[in-house]
Amino acid sequence: MTARPAPSRLTIAIDGPAGAGKSTAARDLAAALGLRYVDTGAMYRGVAWAAVRAGIPPDDRRQVRKLLPLTRLSFSDEKYPRLFVNGQDASTAIRTPDVSQAASRLATVPEVRTFLVRAQRRLARGGGVVMEGRDIGTVVLPRADLKFFLDASVEERARRRWLELRAAGKRESRAAIETAIRERDQRDRTRAVSPLRAAPDAVVLDTTHDPRPRVKRLLLGWVRRKGPRVR
Repeated sequence: MTARPAPSRLTIAIDGPAGAGKSTAARDLAAALGLRYVDTGAMYRGVAWAAVRAGIPPDDRRQVRKLLPLTRLSFSDEKYPRLFVNGQDASTAIRTPDVSQAASRLATVPEVRTFLVRAQRRLARGGGVVMEGRDIGTVVLPRADLKFFLDASVEERARRRWLELRAAGKRESRAAIETAIRERDQRDRTRAVSPLRAAPDAVVLDTTHDPRPRVKRLLLGWVRRKGPRVR
């Protein structure tokens, strides 16, 4: 029988489309288990931010390739880690619409994915991490101790995003948000490199009707069932 890893050495992968609740779930699970939380989407945004600042269009692969070895990404060591790009705190800057659009386009560039997958595997070395993204269980950490794939209806994901924007004082119609999500889903699920899909051994959860506390309980229940002894 294969020995179960200690709770502090667990490697947990959480994947899913935009708005499915994977970031919140990953943060909650990491906090409950005392593990490190890694937001791989922020890493794509970090590269995109560096490209935008350098005036490099996301579609200019030659310039993007030159930028990659000059881009250093790191996270602060806290419950809600801040992303640093070349030593500069970019946590707020990477959340702007132009950076979001650039990140989505850069995610289809094979060289960018290769660069970031290597960085993500370094962060997960030794375990003790909850990592969320779109290809963690299938590509980045295919041997993760536990894998989850969170999903929700497009309508619910658009509603959640609309509420987030409204809370931030930003106005955008739910119809426009829903259209953007459908377009993003299409890109993510059909791209040639690392398409969005659930790993064959992932636990798939539909969060459409589940509030945050219930999702947390469900994930912890699976950790107790499939992983090591967790209080």
